[in-house]
Amino acid sequence: MLKWVTQSASVRYVLPFAAFLLSVAVMPCLEVSPRTGEIIRLVVVGGAVLLVARPLLDFRIRSWAGTVAMGVAVFVVWIAPDLLVAGYRDSPLFRNAVVGYGGSVVPEAVRTDLVFLTLRSVRAVVLVPIVEELFWRAWLPRWIIRRDFTAVPLGTYTTVAFIVTAVLFASEHGAHWDVGLAAGILYNWWMIKTRSLGDCILAHAVTNACLAGYVIAGGQWQYW
Repeated sequence: MLKWVTQSASVRYVLPFAAFLLSVAVMPCLEVSPRTGEIIRLVVVGGAVLLVARPLLDFRIRSWAGTVAMGVAVFVVWIAPDLLVAGYRDSPLFRNAVVGYGGSVVPEAVRTDLVFLTLRSVRAVVLVPIVEELFWRAWLPRWIIRRDFTAVPLGTYTTVAFIVTAVLFASEHGAHWDVGLAAGILYNWWMIKTRSLGDCILAHAVTNACLAGYVIAGGQWQYW
């Protein structure tokens, strides 16, 4: 079984993301402290990355300045609607049974807990960009283009693959689906532009680092 998992091309890209989604779904059901929950997430998802996806990881950066700028740009896009339009997120478009009702999942009791905030930030800035970019940019578009996706170079563009990936990426972000769609479009475009997994991971990490700082320093917990 383990041999099949480590040798399957798609599983290498998909399993860490599946572990991530499973952790999001299951952890709220477990009676563990927020700190413990974060540690479990890091161990389970990080373990999946190390077990099956480590050979895929390529952190070489082709455009440092451009990639950092892209990451900051996505962060600005993420928070801009709420800054520009009062009550923007109160619209039924973003508060319904399909996309959820928004709000923070971080208990107030741990919002000043340095250990919890560090663990949560590590997950957001280090682990999530790796897991999501492997799935959303390195695997899914190529798999849509051709089931034998390893024959498709990174950054290959087709309209269907681009749109489907962006829309599904948006759906992952619940009540923030609108900015999730914009982020998906920008990250997709950056993969096409750079053809580099490392650049996409870095851009995503910069976005999440900016957002983590904004949440913690500015008390904007609705983004977490």
